Amino acid sequence: MRDATLTRRDMLWAAGALSVGAAFAKPPKAAAAEPSGTGPEPISWVDSAMPEVTHRMIETNGIRLHVAEQGEGPLVILCHGFPECWYSWRHQLPALAKAGFRAVALDLRGYGRSDRPEAVEQYTILHDIGDIVGLVDALGAKQAVIAGHDIGAPIAWQAALLRPDRFRAVIALGVPFRPRAFGGSVPPTTLMPRNENAVFYQLFLQTPEAEAALGRDLRRTFRSQFYALSGDKPPSEGGFAGGMIPRKGSLLTDPVSLPSWITESDVDIYVAEYTRSGLRGPLSWWRNVDRSWELLAAFDGAAVTVPALYIAGDRDFIVPVFQQAIARQPTLVPKLRRTIMLPACGHWTQQERAIEVSAAMIDFLRQL
Repeated sequence: MRDATLTRRDMLWAAGALSVGAAFAKPPKAAAAEPSGTGPEPISWVDSAMPEVTHRMIETNGIRLHVAEQGEGPLVILCHGFPECWYSWRHQLPALAKAGFRAVALDLRGYGRSDRPEAVEQYTILHDIGDIVGLVDALGAKQAVIAGHDIGAPIAWQAALLRPDRFRAVIALGVPFRPRAFGGSVPPTTLMPRNENAVFYQLFLQTPEAEAALGRDLRRTFRSQFYALSGDKPPSEGGFAGGMIPRKGSLLTDPVSLPSWITESDVDIYVAEYTRSGLRGPLSWWRNVDRSWELLAAFDGAAVTVPALYIAGDRDFIVPVFQQAIARQPTLVPKLRRTIMLPACGHWTQQERAIEVSAAMIDFLRQL
């Protein structure tokens, strides 16, 4: 591995790779939400279902992001995964606020109420990092702790690596740290397994077929995903072995009942948000995997220098897929404080084990 010290030339190269200045965005300002069918939405509002949470539209990095925030104190930014939205952090928002922190969960670009750029190329990891740097500015903070689940985890890891001046610590759920976000010395998609019977899930999510299949019946999509990837699904039912998607047969099941940690009313929220946003923006992340890896070339071999916490479920399909990266984390993340493996927990970490995850996050934050 090459010397991980970043030279001025490295920094300038990385900055120049961002045609929109993503990771080095200028301070933004608040802006009104896009018009709805009944007229313009407000700049901020409160949902009667969660009156303690304030929703706002924030202008950052040339787009508008929707955020949900609660509490006062040191800033904690919460980044969701796919197919999710800010609501996946509904349990952590009040827990962090009660513990004395300002918790802010956003809809990533392309999701929910946030803007949805038209060009696929505007969904690289550096665009997401630039959005969040600008969000920290807009919230009037100099620094934040950044947390992420699923694709939010590599966004959080790389944000902490590129901008340790803005992100003083990182919390990752599910996905471990990997060099250049996706690992490997060649384009990531060239390493992803495929055969005549199945294809790696990240390759599938790049296809038009994925958008059609997942968008055909959103309620079935979410009910299926929340059950099939959870720790509640019996191992005897098979599943997402090795992260592979069968080329034939039904992609989605329709479980008789949902796990106890999620309700039909919760599913209603996800269905409403994806009815609003569609799947094109969210899936564009996967269509930029190789491009994002290329943009991070200057940081290959660099270590995450801020304190870190890693949490995963021992039944999360991500764990066996990335077991080597998990084992290497102490070397690549020298200030990794803890690695927590939650027993009988699947992919939806902060929802399946809300109390344990919130407690671990708060304990880590209080020790910074």
